[in-house]
Amino acid sequence: MTTKLETLPTPETAGAGKPTNRRKPKVRESRGTLAFSKAQRSKALMKHAILILAGGLMIYPLLWMVVSSLRPNELIFREPGLWLNSLEMSNYTSGWSALTHPFGHYMINSAIVVIGSILGNLISCSMAAYAFARLQFTAKKLLFGIMLLTIMLPFHVVIVPQYILFSQIGWVNTFWPLIVPKLLATEAFFVFLMVQFIRGIPRELDEAARIDGAGHPRIFLRVILPLMVPALATTTIFTFIWTWNDFFGALIYLTDPDMFTVPVALRAFVDSQSATSWGSLFAMSIVSLLPVFLVFLFGQRFLIKGIATTGIK
Repeated sequence: MTTKLETLPTPETAGAGKPTNRRKPKVRESRGTLAFSKAQRSKALMKHAILILAGGLMIYPLLWMVVSSLRPNELIFREPGLWLNSLEMSNYTSGWSALTHPFGHYMINSAIVVIGSILGNLISCSMAAYAFARLQFTAKKLLFGIMLLTIMLPFHVVIVPQYILFSQIGWVNTFWPLIVPKLLATEAFFVFLMVQFIRGIPRELDEAARIDGAGHPRIFLRVILPLMVPALATTTIFTFIWTWNDFFGALIYLTDPDMFTVPVALRAFVDSQSATSWGSLFAMSIVSLLPVFLVFLFGQRFLIKGIATTGIK
């Protein structure tokens, strides 16, 4: 009588065909990988250290000006550090009323010029950009090239003929020479910025509006302009910063102290014949920087979006 011998399952065949929950052994990183990751970390730390150092060097003059505005006038240049032994708030009160008018009067003058320049650039540059991007007319490429060449033309080259023109009109010592050129699309940088943005808008939207009976004015106002918000916001922010900080143009055209803007009013604190009130000058400089800081802070996301969308195209 023969018996069948049952073979016992071996460890190799016991788990055949069945899922196992065994964890695979971890592969240890090689020394080369570890060395490479350490090199990457050290390189990243070095980059961050250099950026922090460069940022500290760039922001140090601003911090020193803030600290100096809180020091007595005789200690500003004796203590060049950032440590304050006492707060001197009288620089702000004396600087606000040191000139012929309160400093708020000059900020209002700057605000008038800034608002007029912003409206002028938004209206004229957007219309010129739509013409270059969507319309077909004679010598379009030639005129567009001439417009781009004006970006490389320094402002000091045209200031003499402009001054003669505005002097004959009788606009010297008024705000018109600082506002009217913005109504004529003289800022080629903003025109080019908007042209690049409009070229990225699909033409199918124009064709659909044209089928509905819309002409170019209605297409521009109802279709193109609402889609140009990032480019318009970028133009607004740059125009505000450049116009608010403009010193040369205001110095040339504004001679009456009642018409001074903020940069020219700050220049009045420096007197070559008598002692300069540095504490009041630094205090009013901080006050004049607050609008620029707030505009940039709240408009930063529009600025980044506008530059990114126009730069990709």
